[in-house]
Amino acid sequence: MRTLLRRALTLAVALTALYSMIPCQAAAVSTSAASAILVDVDSGRVLYEYNADARMRIASTTKMLTALVALERGDLNDVVTVSREAAYTEGSSMYLKEGEELTLETLLYGLLLCSGNDAAVAIAEHIAGSQEKFAELMNEKAAELGMENSSFVTPNGLDAEDHYSTARDMARLACAAVGNEILVRMASTRTVTIAGRTMTNHNKLLGSLEGCIGLKTGYTMAAGRTLVTCAERNGQRLAAVTLQDGNDWADHQALYDYGFSAYPAEVGAWLGQTVRREPVSGGLTAAVSLVAADSFAWPLAEGETLEMAVTLDGPLTAPLRAGEQVGELVFSVDGREVGRVALLCGADVLPEMESALAVLKHGLPG
Repeated sequence: MRTLLRRALTLAVALTALYSMIPCQAAAVSTSAASAILVDVDSGRVLYEYNADARMRIASTTKMLTALVALERGDLNDVVTVSREAAYTEGSSMYLKEGEELTLETLLYGLLLCSGNDAAVAIAEHIAGSQEKFAELMNEKAAELGMENSSFVTPNGLDAEDHYSTARDMARLACAAVGNEILVRMASTRTVTIAGRTMTNHNKLLGSLEGCIGLKTGYTMAAGRTLVTCAERNGQRLAAVTLQDGNDWADHQALYDYGFSAYPAEVGAWLGQTVRREPVSGGLTAAVSLVAADSFAWPLAEGETLEMAVTLDGPLTAPLRAGEQVGELVFSVDGREVGRVALLCGADVLPEMESALAVLKHGLPG
């Protein structure tokens, strides 16, 4: 069930839903954060938010974007030579040495587990030649993800005037990050020994929060404590962001307990599920099964109902081919559309004339 539900919505649908969110019920939860948000990853529905569009410093949660760009543009087996600038970067560190040669995979573990500022610089220089050029790639990726109120200057999140984001934008980044299997594998690792280094994840929730699968911690004096996490229970994934929050571990626990209990996901369709049979004119068979091209689920508050309607592109007329799109399943909650899934023909339907000619040419079957 977990695998199918993860495919419930594509990332594109999730991001679209983030831009045009269905208003949720008054939240029965609160946090100590200056800015916070809780979203359902696969649908993008916002389950809780507070001051979510305020531009804030985000500290090392920046490294989620650094990792995403590096994974898209580099190879885990790339060998990276550590520069003097990387080795002497201030702040949290995986303790790189100038001239040391490590794989990109090792550096990414150091980035995500140790929160290595030195690893971030080494990765940036390897991928783009400089931190400045890498920041350009980061901003390109942020724009692609719809992070409209974000600006990135450094690969590690060290304080800079033009380096900022919002809780809502960081939720968009989190949804993209959990779509990358390698990033999730690394970010959910508690301890790893690689290239002679043993590294332990700074994310304490991996050992205390039910279903936690990462993602990234952060702290600077100016930003305060920042935290972006994701958790999965019963096939449903939620992501939480808190910025400038001195009680972030407890707040994330409370957010997830609230979200999973108040907004359980209801499956509206499974990939390959037969939705109904539809009449076909001019065919050897009088009807054809219509099947869902993807799975779909939506988090529902108490009293809400996920409704489904079938819309066809037109009357079905032979010939039809299996896999041919002929309409859509439209899902709505309280009369408001929340998503669509393509409807496909479940089998070939030959026209009557073609069938008759086939019999004349090849004889009756058997």
